[in-house]
Amino acid sequence: MASTSSSTLSISSSSTLVDVKAPRQSAAASPQCVTLPTLPPPPAQTQNRPWKTTVYCRKIARNVMAMATGEAPAEVAATELPEIAKTVQEAWDKVEDKYAVTSLAVTGVIAIWGSSGMISAIDRLPLVPGVLEIVGIGYTGWFVYKNLVFKPDREALVQKIKDTYKEVIGSG
Repeated sequence: MASTSSSTLSISSSSTLVDVKAPRQSAAASPQCVTLPTLPPPPAQTQNRPWKTTVYCRKIARNVMAMATGEAPAEVAATELPEIAKTVQEAWDKVEDKYAVTSLAVTGVIAIWGSSGMISAIDRLPLVPGVLEIVGIGYTGWFVYKNLVFKPDREALVQKIKDTYKEVIGSG
């Protein structure tokens, strides 16, 4: 800015550094003037923010009053778990070896993650995706011709699927 140590700098309200001892000139023509970028305006507050705060404060006040009187909060008493959550909870309670089930679930997630990484690596190879696409189209055509085109083949496929389903589920 100024080369002498006796010169004093001050910041004016227009976000520019001005040498106080220098004669007043326009900001563009003055070599001692440096303009700073202006800050963007603050983000506009949404109109529903005070409403959310009020609702949250009322909720906390209700919970504090319920705890002070020894009652259960109305929200907790009225809230019920969805049917699927109840079903999952009952199935989890029936499991005897929870450690093994959890280990299998974690192993399955890791296997899916590793498989997706391997598939994406194969997909980046130059010719492999096109070849695999042609193989997939060919296998789909063969499967449709062998199992879905003629009625006896369709019936045999449906029966095979039903038998496999009963074998897996265990109902006879």
